[in-house]
Amino acid sequence: MDIEELADLIAQHGKAIYGFCWKLAGNPVDADDLYQETFLRAVEGRHTLDKTRNPKAYLIAIAVGLHRNHRRKLAWRQKIAPVSRLADQDESQPWAISPHTPEDAALSREQQALLLHAAHQLKDKLRLPLYMYYTAELSVEEIASALRIPQGTVKSRLHKARQLLRKAMEVGSGT
Repeated sequence: MDIEELADLIAQHGKAIYGFCWKLAGNPVDADDLYQETFLRAVEGRHTLDKTRNPKAYLIAIAVGLHRNHRRKLAWRQKIAPVSRLADQDESQPWAISPHTPEDAALSREQQALLLHAAHQLKDKLRLPLYMYYTAELSVEEIASALRIPQGTVKSRLHKARQLLRKAMEVGSGT
């Protein structure tokens, strides 16, 4: 695969990959870094990339691996020299649907915030397939291939993640 074909991949899958990186990282700065690093690795490994096999899943797998490595490094650094985390940044939500009334807008933002918080609290083994399925729009088969786990495991993790999110939403909404 040459550079032009890789540029076509970026044009074709760039938005989906960035959206997935955003979900993994949780903020635009880290998402930008993860996105850049993902395509840098793709450029380095462009000779092994087969365009006929699902390149989007390949790129997602690279992003997942990089994210895991980054989290491992941070955890190790925290053990050595704990650092207090700065207050979370106010994240803009470009995907938010604009409701009709101010009350609807407030409820929608509150539900989105609750759902995002609940999803972010999930362990990686549940959160990654969830983000890959809903954000990157990968199939169960593609997720299984990217994470190197059986399809049944992907299905059970998606089911468990949905259950936990549903429970968190019920608790959060007071029902």
